[in-house]
Amino acid sequence: MKKVFMFLGVAAIVALMSSCSTLGAGMVYEGITVPHSVTSNTISDNTKVGRSNYISVLGIVAVGDGGVNAAAKNAGIKKISHVDEQRTSILGVFTKSETIVYGE
Repeated sequence: MKKVFMFLGVAAIVALMSSCSTLGAGMVYEGITVPHSVTSNTISDNTKVGRSNYISVLGIVAVGDGGVNAAAKNAGIKKISHVDEQRTSILGVFTKSETIVYGE
């Protein structure tokens, strides 16, 4: 019986580690900013910042528009300088991903 529980425990740990490692950096909590793309457009004093996001619950249900176009449209950006993504995740149960677009 001990061997069965030991096997189930190891299997659960492996399953948790493999699924969480594909989502991001932290298994328990993740709060990171990741660069995504850069263009030749420069940053100026008139730089605008647009944001769009989506949320996911249990990796089963996800809602929102986290696209670059949505973020640029939200700020009225026509020339994109660069794009970042901020991710927050708690145990992989709740995840929020925000796309941040910089430009003019």
